[in-house]
Parts: sequence; structure tokens; C-alpha cells
Amino acid sequence: MNQSRALMSASALALALLGLPCIFAPDVVLQRLTGSSNAGAELIVQITGALYLGFAGLNWMGKGNLIGGIYGRPVAIGNLLHFLVAAIALFKSVSVMGGPRFLWPIALGYASFALGFALIVFRNPLSSTDPKP
Repeated sequence: MNQSRALMSASALALALLGLPCIFAPDVVLQRLTGSSNAGAELIVQITGALYLGFAGLNWMGKGNLIGGIYGRPVAIGNLLHFLVAAIALFKSVSVMGGPRFLWPIALGYASFALGFALIVFRNPLSSTDPKP
């Protein structure tokens, strides 16, 4: 399995694992993160879960394509922006604002995915050791 395919598969599974609880148990997610819940916040968490599942589906379906090339570049850029911005926000939350400690591994995972997608975006997709498409 080539590197971009493994990264796309892993990110799809991670996003699906984050999205499913947001869709089916937004009240539990909110209780765990903030200690309270209300209908408006639950709706936002469910919509966020839908975004996670949408990205998971995009990554899963695109894992066989050449990511980083001219046609796969939008997928790589979208993933890079998502994981980079979320990693920065998570690190800020847990270090500066004193967020829940269980967010540290999630922040590290996001940073790892951001690094992986940065490598895909900023390298020539055909110059790697991956087999030719």
C-alpha cells in the first residue's frame, strides 16, 4: 500500500470515528467536552459530525487516486487545511485555555495528519517511491 493511500485510509477511519458519535449522540459529546448541553449546540455538533462523515467518505473513495496531482490536489489541500487548523485549535485549547486532557492525543493525531497531508501537497506525487499509477 502506498503512502498516500495509507494516509487517506487512516484519515477516513479517524474522521468516521469522530463523526459517528457527533451524529448519534451529540448530547453525550457536549457533556464530555463542556459539561452541559442544549438543543442549539447539539444541532451544531450533529452538523459537524456530518462534515466529518462527508470528509471520511471523500477520503475513503479517493484513496485509490493519485493524491497531490492536478486532479487530487483539491482533496489534499482540503485535508491539509482541516487538519492543520483543527490541530492548532486543539493545541491552543488544551495548553492555553486548560481544555480537557483527553484532547492531547486527538491534537497529536490531528498534527500527524496535517504533517502527512503537507508532505503530499508540497511534493511531486510522481517523484516518490510509490508505484506509478
